[in-house]
Amino acid sequence: MRNHTTIITFILLGLTDDPQLQILLFIFLLIAYMLGITGNLMILLLTIVDARLKTAMYYFLQNFSILEILFTSVAIPRYLYSVTTGDRTITYYACAFQLFFVYLFGVTEFFLLATMSYDRYVAICKPLHYMTIMNQQVCRRLVSCCWVITLLVLIPFVSVVMGLEFCDNNALDHFSCDVNALIMISCSDTQFIENLVIICAVFILIATLLFVAWSYTCIIRTILRFPSAQQRKKAFSTCSSHMTVVSITYGSLIFIYVKPTTKDAMKINKGITLFATSVSPMINPFIYTLRNKQVIQALKDLVKKLLLSRN
Repeated sequence: MRNHTTIITFILLGLTDDPQLQILLFIFLLIAYMLGITGNLMILLLTIVDARLKTAMYYFLQNFSILEILFTSVAIPRYLYSVTTGDRTITYYACAFQLFFVYLFGVTEFFLLATMSYDRYVAICKPLHYMTIMNQQVCRRLVSCCWVITLLVLIPFVSVVMGLEFCDNNALDHFSCDVNALIMISCSDTQFIENLVIICAVFILIATLLFVAWSYTCIIRTILRFPSAQQRKKAFSTCSSHMTVVSITYGSLIFIYVKPTTKDAMKINKGITLFATSVSPMINPFIYTLRNKQVIQALKDLVKKLLLSRN
């Protein structure tokens, strides 16, 4: 923290001051958080114990579930604590910690989603070479690259953001530490950082989305050339879950970080951020399991084993 910064704690204003609405939000977020953690842990467990789920696709899904657990756990428990105790304060360093890890896990998810689209591209467009191209070593390198690229982008960005000066206003109009909320209360010249936010958003969101779009363009062209309608249906079904998750994830965060920040937009942004950090991690495991016969079968087999072991 810079020596001339006078603010050592922030106050998170949250989502609402209405006590009844706070109770409803608390119940909803608690249920969503528990379902999200449970669903992602279930996928994580299945991909570890079931031998049929040892392909590249499920390795990436396993890593995606880990990221979802970490991502939702950075902000939601802190907000639930705030609603329960009424303590809305957060220290400068705790805010920096939360900001860094929200972006670390969130941005890594985007690169991982792009990697997962490449996996589907190889599986559909180059099926005979799939096991050779997407071997275990390659998969590990791809996941490692997602983390490394995120850190290379994120560390300078967060360093610049936390170099902002905060003079007499420490009330963040958000339920967690958010870069747009920090910019709004800073007494520094924020033009450079606002432009930096847009540049980083374009680089991360748009670049990865273009790669996903390219992958699926190739996939769709290949599928349409399949002679059998059953083959086309089966190929589309292997990609439908990933396409749904991509649509939900990109749709929400592109709106937040590409759209120029205004005071009125902050209210909408809080709602979308809440969706991205609570609802999305809750529904993503169900999207992947309900549309995936292998995962459903693995879950049934695991339940049978547990029931038989009890008997």
